[in-house]
Amino acid sequence: MPLDHLWATWRSVYLGSVSDSRLAPTAQEAAGRSLFERILEAPGTDDDKHVVHRGERCFVLLNKFPYTVGHLMVLPNHAVAEIEDLDAGTHEELWAFVRSAVVALKLAFVPDGVNVGVNLGAAAGGSQSDHLHVHCVPRWVGDTNFIASVGETRVLPMSLDEACSRLRAVWPQGAVAAVD
Repeated sequence: MPLDHLWATWRSVYLGSVSDSRLAPTAQEAAGRSLFERILEAPGTDDDKHVVHRGERCFVLLNKFPYTVGHLMVLPNHAVAEIEDLDAGTHEELWAFVRSAVVALKLAFVPDGVNVGVNLGAAAGGSQSDHLHVHCVPRWVGDTNFIASVGETRVLPMSLDEACSRLRAVWPQGAVAAVD
């Protein structure tokens, strides 16, 4: 049986941006700010940056390098590395947003489950360990396949733009919407 080819040519625009966005900033570009602070403060709209929701102290951002469609992160607006260093208001808003993110993921994508996790420190797997962030990842029974396991490649059937729109459409009421 011949090998079938999987074509996702629409992803070429995204892949073309990957190499540039993974370059480390110069010290002047970073100016002591974390990657996520720089994203939040960067020019452009929340649509451009895939910010799903903003609050007074925290925000919700789609992962640019997702494990699966809808993979998002909930973060404080300002870099805090350790969970115990969050002030009470930020702690409260962060976990309220995690709850809202899980609700929105379930409504937008109808997954069989959701992984929620925090990697504290580089040894725990945190690639951006200077800025605490909570991953919320929708999962489906049977969503692992040979291409992710063997080919170290992920096939994502939906763009970040569409995922962001779906999540915003079902985001639980009661908080300020993202600024466009």
